[in-house]
Amino acid sequence: MGLNLYWAWAIAWLIPIRLRDDFAETRGRDSNAAMRAPSPPIHSPGAHSVEHLARASSAARDASALLLRLLPACGTLAALRALHARLLTRGLLRGPRARTKLLSCYAALGDLASARGVLHGTPRPDAYAYRVMLGWLVDAGSHADAVALHRDMRRRCPAAAQADVVLSLALKACVRSADFGYGRRLHCSVFKAGGADGFVMNSLVHLYAKAGDLETARKVFDRVPDRNVVSWTSILSGSIQNGLAEEGLELFNEMRQDNVHPSEYTMVSVLAACTMLGGLHQGRWIHGSVIKHGLSTNSFISASLLDMYAKCEKVEDARRVFDELEYVDLVLWTAMIVGYTQNRSPLDALQLFLHKKFVSIVPNSVTIATVISASAQLCRLSLGRSIHGIGVKLGTMESDVVSNALIDMYAKCQALPDANSIFEKILIKDVVAWNSIIAGYSDNGMSNESLVLFNRMRLQGLLPDAISVVNALSACVCLADLLIGKCFHTYAIKYAFMSDIYVNTALLNLYNKCADLPSAQRIFNDMTDRNFVTWSAMISGYGMQGDSAGSIDLFNEMLKDNIHPNEVVFTSILSACSHTGMVTTGKEYFDSMARHFNITPSMKHYTCMVDVMARAGNLEEALEFIQNMPMKAGISVWGSFLHGCKLHSRLEFGEEAIKKMAALHPETPDFYVLISNLYTSYGRWDKSQTVRRWMQERGLVKLPGCSSVGHENG
Repeated sequence: MGLNLYWAWAIAWLIPIRLRDDFAETRGRDSNAAMRAPSPPIHSPGAHSVEHLARASSAARDASALLLRLLPACGTLAALRALHARLLTRGLLRGPRARTKLLSCYAALGDLASARGVLHGTPRPDAYAYRVMLGWLVDAGSHADAVALHRDMRRRCPAAAQADVVLSLALKACVRSADFGYGRRLHCSVFKAGGADGFVMNSLVHLYAKAGDLETARKVFDRVPDRNVVSWTSILSGSIQNGLAEEGLELFNEMRQDNVHPSEYTMVSVLAACTMLGGLHQGRWIHGSVIKHGLSTNSFISASLLDMYAKCEKVEDARRVFDELEYVDLVLWTAMIVGYTQNRSPLDALQLFLHKKFVSIVPNSVTIATVISASAQLCRLSLGRSIHGIGVKLGTMESDVVSNALIDMYAKCQALPDANSIFEKILIKDVVAWNSIIAGYSDNGMSNESLVLFNRMRLQGLLPDAISVVNALSACVCLADLLIGKCFHTYAIKYAFMSDIYVNTALLNLYNKCADLPSAQRIFNDMTDRNFVTWSAMISGYGMQGDSAGSIDLFNEMLKDNIHPNEVVFTSILSACSHTGMVTTGKEYFDSMARHFNITPSMKHYTCMVDVMARAGNLEEALEFIQNMPMKAGISVWGSFLHGCKLHSRLEFGEEAIKKMAALHPETPDFYVLISNLYTSYGRWDKSQTVRRWMQERGLVKLPGCSSVGHENG
């Protein structure tokens, strides 16, 4: 039963024995004296009785004190319950202090039910007992029970319930249990009582900030007599958590002007504001302030710095912060891996995960899910399976985030049976799991099946979210089915998804791809919030319809709205120039990428630029451009060049392009079919037949193409 239990039992039994022995000794001594001495006087029995009772009473008090002192020594619930029973049988729990000490011991051992039982069994619990019980409930996270206890305390000990310490605990419980109504009632009580100390006022600021009532929070904050770092942190973190990041940074500046030094919680909050705003400059300034105040070794702040730099797409700066850390724990290691994965650097994420320096850190479910996502970005099925095995060994498969990452990884690696197997094993499927499998089927060209899954999700009682609607609209784009797309547009209006920027962008893409430019324009004009993806989709829509002037006008309008164009926007504008033969304009935009916007052209941009020149018939210039590329030309570049050769009947250049393409992918039959067709178009039947026979000898067969035409866009 343990050492503590043994001593509790031994001393509990020893005390009654000692009392019995004392009483026997007293009786024996008195009996011997009676035999030796003459008859006592009449008053002697009374005197003897008083003396005996005094001694017995003193011994009982000593026993009670000794037993009560043993309470904190009970290290197990069994020992405490045994001692509790002995105290009850000896009647030593009549006083409120003894009961309070007992309930505190039960709470310290995690038995809150027994602690509450002791409190409820107290005939008239005092304020101290309530305060102790309230503190233990808040510390244990039983916030709803703490609020209920304070309600009872207000009824039975109203004066004590208004004590500042008790009010602070009760307000904290209100925040954690989201019982903001009762918190407001407590505020009324504080107001009626004529105010409270700074701790209570800070708790009220925190309460209203968490409730989203920033106006009242600011009024309470302005009435705090001596505002300290807790006061400032409560109001600025509340502003940031309610989406007012700029106001949070302004409050931080006011705090500095008030000569209040920030705490670690203050720095974490303002770094979160910089992350929300994408404010790299402000984030670096806060980083400097962290170093200045000697907080750079704090792990919470370090994790926030990693997240800020990663979200601002400065993963190199995040890595420098990570490398300077003296101690790396699981949170920091995982944060750096997440940063690499979010910035499309899966190899760096996997290298960090496998680094021998961190072999002693046991990954958690977030770590496993992140490296699975990195494997999905690389489309490395074997690597993904290996990490899946690690997740099974570590027991992380019960985590929803791991299951959803596995579904996404297997789908992106074109292993839909495995993805579906993981999905079906999930007992309680949430909307994220459904979205993962729906997107997986759509991305693998099985758009009809993805729409069936969308309907199945609704039939099982789950409400689709905005991502679900985006996935369904993407499936409609793959099917080129404008009618079903319009049905989902109606669904988005009915269920109030039209305020979501991603749903609007998906609708733009649908209407543009289905050649319904007026509908796309209406969607675009009705949007109150636009990002670079939205602008890119609309610019691309104009380009696909041959309206290059509209694309350029929209691009200039985007610049006027202070939207910094990214790689996708330039791909769209160069594509528009390609479709309309605007060679000079295309060159200007291509040159401006690096010169004015600090964007290094990728293979897609070089492909668009080759297409611009090849479509216009400038094949010699296009070939020279390819030869001067800083990287080796890919298959897409030579494909654009070949398309221009066919348009302008330049066989000699076409042969060169096809040879380059075949060398890059020698086992792909499509390129040999292109060679054959090119010879056929020039009447070179002998060479065309030679290519066909060569394909037959090697078993290369081109899969037939297919197209999908909807009811309203045929």
